[in-house]
Amino acid sequence: MGGNSININELKENLKEKGYKLTPQRRAILDIIIDKEGQHLTAEEIYDEVKKICPDIGLATVYRTVLLLEEVNVIYKLDLNDGCSRYELVHSDEEHRHHHLVCNKCKKVFEVQDDLLEELEERIEKTYKFKILDHSVKFFGICSDCCDHKEELK
Repeated sequence: MGGNSININELKENLKEKGYKLTPQRRAILDIIIDKEGQHLTAEEIYDEVKKICPDIGLATVYRTVLLLEEVNVIYKLDLNDGCSRYELVHSDEEHRHHHLVCNKCKKVFEVQDDLLEELEERIEKTYKFKILDHSVKFFGICSDCCDHKEELK
């Protein structure tokens, strides 16, 4: 599963190893997650979208599939402190997950692709002899669309 695309054959193999198949419903759910990448969808939002393609699909199927895709490392759960679990694609070519800026007013989520923590990670690994595998960073504030630059950005 490299780059910005999912290797379907690799996914099928990963599912098969765990005793699962890539059913048409699972494929439809995955397609929605891919098509809506960057939107940080909840399981309910995925369900609303996939229902347009597969009207007979149930919400429980979406929940089970999301958990399965998370288990086989295709997606990961993201908590943006809004009480909802949201999901994003895993990109195997990324050394870390990107960071998020969350606007407290409009609730928009902005992605920061730069890894600004490399130096800190190196220091932690050296000081604590702790091998960092990944990190997750969220910043909460007010986006430029919502704030009066003179007042709230000071």
